[in-house]
Amino acid sequence: MNEPDKTSHCIILHYSEIGLKGGNRKTFEAQLMSNIRTALKGIIKVHVARGYGRFLIDLPEVFDWPTICQRLKKVVGLANFALAEAHRQDIDEILPSAVRQMGRLNYDSFAVVTRRVQKAFPLRSNEISTKVGAASQAQSDARVDRKNPDVACHIEIFDDRAVVYCEKIAGLRGLPVGTGERAVSLLSSGIDSPVASWKIITRGVKLTFVHFHSAPFTSMASLNNTKRLVEILTEYQYTSKLYAIPFLEIQQAIMMNAKPEYRVVLYRRAMIRIAEIVAKKNRANALVTGESIGQVASQTLSNMRMISEVTSLPILRPISGSDKEEIIKTARVIDTFEISTEPYEDCCSLFVPKHPVTRSVPAIVYEAESKIDMEALLGNALKNAEVSQYKFPPEN
Repeated sequence: MNEPDKTSHCIILHYSEIGLKGGNRKTFEAQLMSNIRTALKGIIKVHVARGYGRFLIDLPEVFDWPTICQRLKKVVGLANFALAEAHRQDIDEILPSAVRQMGRLNYDSFAVVTRRVQKAFPLRSNEISTKVGAASQAQSDARVDRKNPDVACHIEIFDDRAVVYCEKIAGLRGLPVGTGERAVSLLSSGIDSPVASWKIITRGVKLTFVHFHSAPFTSMASLNNTKRLVEILTEYQYTSKLYAIPFLEIQQAIMMNAKPEYRVVLYRRAMIRIAEIVAKKNRANALVTGESIGQVASQTLSNMRMISEVTSLPILRPISGSDKEEIIKTARVIDTFEISTEPYEDCCSLFVPKHPVTRSVPAIVYEAESKIDMEALLGNALKNAEVSQYKFPPEN
């Protein structure tokens, strides 16, 4: 726990894309403020004050900065944030605060960056930076480097406040969750679909998750891992719903009535049909998958087209142009990689031939489906679905 001195501490937060939203900017700001309050629930009592292009949160005398910082890093829509000292708009308060904060750091070069939004302040931005820079240089004997400094002291003067900070923390950027409507994500316990889901969440879209399993023919490892993945993804969107769909009966029907090389395409068409039904129940306007072009046989353009035709909803494929290395890199960043690489039996790997079709022939697909009472099978799968709710931060 941090036990600061009598200096007033606050958090200064800046957003990114919201600044380009014109007349809708206030709506996006309001959603982001709400998400910040939710993220910090249970840690501190949060009042988010709106400034010009920024937010400010006053901190109590005692606060847990590492936990606050960790939570804010997962708030979608923030460009950056910092633990700052708050002062009156008086250079005699600003100057010693800046020198004191710079004195805690080790550096050979530095810069002072001042933003003077409150034009009533008597000193101009460059005058403030010059005064602070001279005092800091006298203390450290470091050189000024405005292009690539080791550290930067930031001074922001806006409304009735002056805030000073030296350590800016990068945020996720993107759009606040809740501003981009709803979608349903087909989530496996593998590497790709959690990354695809996360990418869509960072565009402001609230996701409901659908997972297909083949229990009891396979173990529950895939479902259990998927639940853990949903817990991680919920840290970015605060509430989630997961539909665990029993898929074995549908797979068996397909296996009995279709050519082996067409099984995966037929599995995927059935999954999309179910996901569309779930989407309608949850007022979602799109589906999300973790397909990457050419990664496996079913993920060719021909097969994607064949799979997509069973729904009127758009199917978002955010990693379709990414290679495996890129996807793994993101999975490590969002902490899903370790779970996704644990041993599991995926339902799509069940009853799969060695050489699946790469270019589906529509007539063969339609003929196989004509032999299957797909409507009854889909209804039965949904009837036996397990639905779980998730919430972050968890209630005490």
